Amino acid sequence: MDVQFLTYLFVGASFVLYIGIAIWSRAGSTKDFYVAGGGVPPAANGMATAADWMSAASFISMAGLIAYQGYDASVYLMGWTGGYVMLAMLLAPYLRKFGKFTVPDFIGDRYYSNVARTVAVICVIFVSFTYVAGQMRGTGIVFARFLEVDVNIGVVIGMVIVFFYAVLGGMKGITYTQVAQYCVLITAFIVPAVFLSIMMTGHVLPQTGLGATFVDAAGNDSGQYILDRLDGLLDELGITPYTDGSQPMINVFFITAALMCGTAGLPHVIVRFFTVPRVRDARISAGWALIFIALLYTTAPAVGVFARTNIIETVNNNAYEEIPGWFKSWENVGLIGWLDKNDDGRVQMGAGDPFSGKPEFQSGPLETDGERGEHGQRIVTNTPTEGDNEVYVDRDIIVLANPEIGGLPAWVVALMAAGGVAAALSTAAGLLLVISAAISHDLIKKQINPHLSERGELIAARSAAAVAVVIAGYFGINPPGFVAQVVAFAFGLAASSFFPAILMGIFDKRMNREGAIVGMIVGLSFTFCYIVYTKFINTDPSIWWFGISPEGIGTLGMLLHFVVAFVVSRATKAPPAEIQELVESVRVPRGAGVAHSH
Repeated sequence: MDVQFLTYLFVGASFVLYIGIAIWSRAGSTKDFYVAGGGVPPAANGMATAADWMSAASFISMAGLIAYQGYDASVYLMGWTGGYVMLAMLLAPYLRKFGKFTVPDFIGDRYYSNVARTVAVICVIFVSFTYVAGQMRGTGIVFARFLEVDVNIGVVIGMVIVFFYAVLGGMKGITYTQVAQYCVLITAFIVPAVFLSIMMTGHVLPQTGLGATFVDAAGNDSGQYILDRLDGLLDELGITPYTDGSQPMINVFFITAALMCGTAGLPHVIVRFFTVPRVRDARISAGWALIFIALLYTTAPAVGVFARTNIIETVNNNAYEEIPGWFKSWENVGLIGWLDKNDDGRVQMGAGDPFSGKPEFQSGPLETDGERGEHGQRIVTNTPTEGDNEVYVDRDIIVLANPEIGGLPAWVVALMAAGGVAAALSTAAGLLLVISAAISHDLIKKQINPHLSERGELIAARSAAAVAVVIAGYFGINPPGFVAQVVAFAFGLAASSFFPAILMGIFDKRMNREGAIVGMIVGLSFTFCYIVYTKFINTDPSIWWFGISPEGIGTLGMLLHFVVAFVVSRATKAPPAEIQELVESVRVPRGAGVAHSH
């Protein structure tokens, strides 16, 4: 069976599985729709949390960023992993004990204010739509390559699938679908990595293969460490060695902190801890999630190194007619571009961009006719740069193309396709549910129409989810950047808006509604404006404050939030006594085995 047939088989079978689970677990009440009935076992919740967390950015883009940024990309591993530990230790059990449907629900009740609730809803919408745009784009990329359709059509296919099980099943359907998606995606990520590790280093575990010596095709140990080999290849091309960092230390610190605190403040991750029966289960499920996530995160650096090494060795200085098939497959969908600057018919790699922007082809973004150059390549129309590099490789394809680059069996390639789809869909569904819950529960039920029946609220939640799918699809078709970069912005916005408000809501009895409202507005506004200005209006890095990139500015926004909220709260009236007693009961271990009922 060829790759294309197996891909349709694997992806189609996974869709049947997801839809079947969604029908079996469809929501019958608002409690089912918002928090899966509050009875999800810790291990299953940990697996669902891992799938919710390991988005298209983690599955598709992270290894690509590591492959091309090397040491500098370690901020993603440190930030995202550290953030999960912080979430498990600082927030999850206390939020579960507080016992609410959504993060705005916690903010509204803790700060005894519908204004605070509304500000939190706005923050949820900002953060979640920024995040979900990356997921929908990732979905489109996977479909484009493996189903051979336009990326935008791939986004629409993803919208239809997510619409079905998110709108029908709510959190209950999403939870059990995510358990299945985790099994698919982690298998798809690890199996190719194990194959490549054996082929390139002789080690079964990719984690140990990363520190091993290179083994050639005949099985002979070269005695050269795989990292030294990659550094040497990059040095020959005039590119910064893989193990050297180029980021200023202050920027590394700020990006890591923004990713860490953003992780702890992401509403679609936090809400997962509302679905377990008891407070103790929230901490246990966080431990399970960390184990499940670590399986992928400790494998990603090896995948990045193996892929970058294979790309250089199989592509650089080879004639286009002899180039591997995967290169032309991804070129056909517009995610690889070759501009023959010296007109020698050979593909040369080097430092810098080959041309301005992403590749634009004479025949459009997806191959639709026979308009090709003299060597058979798609004709790039971008303005060439002055450097020697002739090849554009989209970072988002590294993981998906890895089995083909390494020459692995067809079924492994098809498995990777199913895993990529699962990763993108799982996180998109979780984000869309958070958006719909914020609108139907916190805006409509809590403020606009408090007398709304449960059936009416369920209809409102499903309608809000449907509208959110359409908007997310639009952003997926018109993304403002690479998948992982877009997601990084969401972390900055979450760090500057939710993390301080939740942390102080649990550990500072004196924090009042005035401080929380002003803090959230200042943190979110500052971070959003900085990102938009430095990323889309003036992209010159010399204007960055203190050398802090847009990906790291969420840390400064968070510090502003803390300071402003503290000052305002101390200058205004203290919270009512019953609120202070509520905070005391939430954060004290007394009665920790019992969660509040919704």
